[in-house]
Amino acid sequence: MLMLARSCCVHGEPFVGPAGSAFQAAADYLRSCNGHALLVYREGRLVFEDYFNGHTREQPHRLASGTKSFVGVLAVMAVEDGLLQLDEKVSATLTEWQADPRKSRITIRQLLSLTSGVAGGEIGDVPSYREAVKLAEAKFSPGEKFQYGPVPFQCFGELLRRKLVSRKETVEGYLKRRLLDPIGLKVSVWREDAEGNPQLPSGALLTAREWAKFGLLVLNRGAWEGRQLVSEKLLVECFHGTAAHPTYGLTFWLNAADERPRDLVMAAGAGKQKLYIVPSQQLLVV
Repeated sequence: MLMLARSCCVHGEPFVGPAGSAFQAAADYLRSCNGHALLVYREGRLVFEDYFNGHTREQPHRLASGTKSFVGVLAVMAVEDGLLQLDEKVSATLTEWQADPRKSRITIRQLLSLTSGVAGGEIGDVPSYREAVKLAEAKFSPGEKFQYGPVPFQCFGELLRRKLVSRKETVEGYLKRRLLDPIGLKVSVWREDAEGNPQLPSGALLTAREWAKFGLLVLNRGAWEGRQLVSEKLLVECFHGTAAHPTYGLTFWLNAADERPRDLVMAAGAGKQKLYIVPSQQLLVV
């Protein structure tokens, strides 16, 4: 369980002042309710870190649906690489959907914003990519309703798998080469589906610090150590809600219009695991 919450910076020096007191109060609260970790980064620097209730820096956690946000970033990277467009029809690649009056109209953007009309499926029951494509049932017209679950993400996995065939690359290889390796993110485990593909809705197990690396890439608007891994213009596509669900973008949760800070975005998974990103304050919290 990674949640908000001994107050030390990356060099082990105490973070003092009002903010430090607030962090300590959060730590005390989380300790009392079985929290496991708190990391706070400000302007790219780790200013606060604590582990409790028997958990350590080296201990990985299953991110569950916190994994989903990797998919949104990977998708816009694929746009930049010329593999796909967010508003192209999924059925152009998943041709078996072309005969269905609803599924034939679904765009990649709708698939990843969970507004495709395709039923999400049972939480925790992750089909293989090909199974997801076969099982996908369009209960609503595209854009009409938000439906949460693993099936759309595994359908996207099959779409990406087919797109990568001509480049002789796997989804796992593309994920590592394009996103994970450039930021030095070490995955403890990434669970696979029945056909050996990475589970995109919920497969990642990471330490808190490793998850923070992903958050820092987003916080820095797609840049990492002076290198732009994905354009900021494309990355912000992940942070636009829809009419069906204004507070969910492309795999990220968003604040509502009347909530502050307005630009807060979040990756979240079962067990109250949260990755908060606030660009206007250069703030990241795991």
